[in-house]
Amino acid sequence: MKIAIEGCCHGELDRIYETIQQIETSQQIKIDLLLICGDFQSVRNEHDLQSMAVPPKYRSMQDFWKYYSSEKTAPVLTIFIGGNHEASDFLIELPYGGWVAPNIYYMGYANVVNYNGLRIGGLSGIYKYHDYNSGRFELPPFDEKTSRSIYHIRSLDVFRLKQLQAGQIDIMLSHDWPRGIVWYGNTQRLLQRKPHFQQDIYSNQLGSEPSEEILLQIQPKHWFSAHLHVKFAAVVEHTNGQTTRFLALDKCLPNRDFLQVKYQHISSFFIEFNV
Repeated sequence: MKIAIEGCCHGELDRIYETIQQIETSQQIKIDLLLICGDFQSVRNEHDLQSMAVPPKYRSMQDFWKYYSSEKTAPVLTIFIGGNHEASDFLIELPYGGWVAPNIYYMGYANVVNYNGLRIGGLSGIYKYHDYNSGRFELPPFDEKTSRSIYHIRSLDVFRLKQLQAGQIDIMLSHDWPRGIVWYGNTQRLLQRKPHFQQDIYSNQLGSEPSEEILLQIQPKHWFSAHLHVKFAAVVEHTNGQTTRFLALDKCLPNRDFLQVKYQHISSFFIEFNV
């Protein structure tokens, strides 16, 4: 099995699928599955743009509408979670996940799916303490507040994921990083690339506290994230001997580390591709 992992999508489906096809041609392989770690931007029409919590200059139709309308079809099964730049008018209709277009599946607020024997967990959105214990009160049309609170994770979603047994999840997807993950990788190299992270790292504010709780409790074999627009790898050795391999990837732009392919049933062997 060959799985492609993508960081932040930002609506660049054409570029991502073209990159996958280039990899398949050059390596003479077939990629079975694409996982996208948020900021998917499933914009169907101009109305959906208004539900995205981004400045107007960043509101663009991008590529998803072509796949939604069946003008194009995703060439590889695509599974994604939500981030903090999403077309919430659409995704609010699928709180427990569902198909958003042929061959493209959204995991909802929190979910686990099984693909060819792999158990894949997903947590959409980012953590903000002031909404964490709230219910889901948002409804369209969204205002300035609800267009942001809609993508804040809730304690109920985290509670559901924490019912999973340790070691039984092969892959976990989240948009923001688990808090403290920076200490399990090359922290100094990360700071060289992102020096403005220093204050958050040393005050233990970089990343999501609920995701840290999920990481330590369910101990997935692999955890993939995006959000901070930098590639970062880490290995977490849990106290019971289990290991979680963490990887964050960049957003889809030229010469960025936005895509990585994993081989052999999620083994430790990686092949990297940058465009």
